[in-house]
Amino acid sequence: MVGGEAAALVSGVRQAADFAEQFRSYSESEKQWKARMEFILRHLPDYRDPPDGGGRLDQLLSLSMVWANHLFLGCNKVMEMADGIEVEDLPQFTTRSELMKKRFITFSSTTGLERRLGWM
Repeated sequence: MVGGEAAALVSGVRQAADFAEQFRSYSESEKQWKARMEFILRHLPDYRDPPDGGGRLDQLLSLSMVWANHLFLGCNKVMEMADGIEVEDLPQFTTRSELMKKRFITFSSTTGLERRLGWM
């Protein structure tokens, strides 16, 4: 009995993943797609299209892209729906001004310059 329930659960998960696969963008990496697919599957019950065709699924797909853009590209628009989804090894973004601060070298003296560059 338990084996049949487990098989049904695995089958249901597989069907859900197969359903979501049709929404994968060709430019998404495997890591990005897995995170976005989890987002879609987590919220799918709340965004099923009504019988009159209200386009709720399109709204969910749009939100999933906004969330993925926030997570992987640093865009700041949606986070509330993503509470609880964990993604490892996120990219770190550095602004131009932060880069300039790190690379700024004062030319007050040759010795100081040599020390900052590690020549002494």
